[in-house]
Amino acid sequence: MTTEALSPRRPSGSGFTLIEVLVATALLLIVMAAVFRATSPLQRGFSVEPETADLQQRLRVAVDALSNELLMAGAGTDRGRRAGSLNYFFAPVVPYRRGLRNPDQPGTYRGDTITIVHATGGAAQATISLAMTAQSGDVTLGLEAGCPVNDLLCGFKAGMNVLIFDDTGSFDAFTVTGVQGSLLHLQHNFRDDPRSYPPGSTIVEASIRTYYLKADAATDMYQLMQYDGGRGADVPVVDHLVGLAFDYFGEAQPPQMRKTLDDPIGPWTTYGPTPPAADVSATAYPAGENCVFALGALPNPVPRLGSLTAGSPSLVHLTPAQLTDGPWCPDATSPNRYDADLLRIRKISVTVRVEAAVAALRGPAGRLFSRGGTSDGGGRMVPDQEVRLQISPRNLNLGR
Repeated sequence: MTTEALSPRRPSGSGFTLIEVLVATALLLIVMAAVFRATSPLQRGFSVEPETADLQQRLRVAVDALSNELLMAGAGTDRGRRAGSLNYFFAPVVPYRRGLRNPDQPGTYRGDTITIVHATGGAAQATISLAMTAQSGDVTLGLEAGCPVNDLLCGFKAGMNVLIFDDTGSFDAFTVTGVQGSLLHLQHNFRDDPRSYPPGSTIVEASIRTYYLKADAATDMYQLMQYDGGRGADVPVVDHLVGLAFDYFGEAQPPQMRKTLDDPIGPWTTYGPTPPAADVSATAYPAGENCVFALGALPNPVPRLGSLTAGSPSLVHLTPAQLTDGPWCPDATSPNRYDADLLRIRKISVTVRVEAAVAALRGPAGRLFSRGGTSDGGGRMVPDQEVRLQISPRNLNLGR
């Protein structure tokens, strides 16, 4: 056998030997492995960074929605006898759901739910000229200074949400379902009550919003929800919101009279509804009394509420027990009663927490993740983000 016979030959029609092809293939695989190894962190970054940006955007939306609503809490009318903060007449912030659909029972406290009431910007406002029962029905408006010329409805239109309130601590929410002349057809959005609002009670265009955390593990739905108090459906504001908590801080000292009852210009109290004259019984409380004032040495009413700390002018944390044990406004017989201590609220602390929408970017449940995911680590994780803010609505602090 000759040496030539043992030499490898190039395949017919090929410029490379079999060994050269194998070596080139091996080199290519080594290079590809190095490239994949180098780009793997980039691939992880490409999935983590967009999800982080989306999570932060959802957190901003939730914070903006809640803070904007809370900053307006208690805004009232700008003319007439009841001009000023709604907090001089009733509690505009409560820790439960109010409205036509699925309202919570009086005395409820939900740490993840809040209802906020305020007059809308440029609100239509007037008084009623005839008594109005706290039920669906018709109401006639009084002639008002400041209403648009030749406008018998004083700016009210079908579809508006409105409030009617007086000086007793009562208020009710309605939706205007129709108009006719100076008559408004109203749908009642609270529990019906046989009591009536007297002529001269205030009617104003208003917003009533309930915000709450919807947590449904069965459908994997964790959302910040909003409800408008009427027939409208509950609307999601933000998805993958896994934490929502409200804490309340309020006046340590009870309300005081600022003016005598015969003074025609209010506000008459530091907060809360003005008591009636000594010989007038406007609620189930004795004559001359209401949910925040009792009769003392005439002619000056004395606070029904007590002091929460001795002589302290600072705000105190209001506990669930303090906000659910009475005394009740307008009185204990009202189907829409609320705790008088809710009138103390001056600051609301809000905690909001959101999670990554992709389970593969969430690790085990614990400090970093409210709900566990399927991530095995390796940099492919987006921890929950949480924000705490404290809001002091201007219209709840006018008497300080």
